[in-house]
Amino acid sequence: MNTEARVDKWLWAARIFKTRTMAAAACKKGQVSMKGSLLKASRMIKAGDVVDVRKPPITYSFKVLQPIEKRVGAKLIPEILENVTSAQQYEILEMSKISGFVDRARGTGRPTKKDRRSLDAFSEDVPEFFADFEFDLDEGEEGED
Repeated sequence: MNTEARVDKWLWAARIFKTRTMAAAACKKGQVSMKGSLLKASRMIKAGDVVDVRKPPITYSFKVLQPIEKRVGAKLIPEILENVTSAQQYEILEMSKISGFVDRARGTGRPTKKDRRSLDAFSEDVPEFFADFEFDLDEGEEGED
């Protein structure tokens, strides 16, 4: 068993990130830290270290139980890491989920399902008078000269 592992490989093996590339990119962006200092992807970690991963809006904290570099099944994750994220961080996450749709100004961002349905209904209700009518603005400009 290894006594140390690269932090990017461990983050991937412990299923904190979906790919190793994403784990390395998070390290490069400054989203992974230990004891307040940012970690490079190549930094070696050992058992007992606490790694902080910032995934907005909260920062997760994981205690390394086994420094592994090979990905394991999801059932074995409790043997690899211990989630020591504070309850306060989870409250922040819950509040952001609740307030996510409340603070969105009407008309901004992606249309909701209701908005899309009303747009579809509006575009389907075209009177027959306009159905066969075509707009060609370029033809009218040539004839006026």
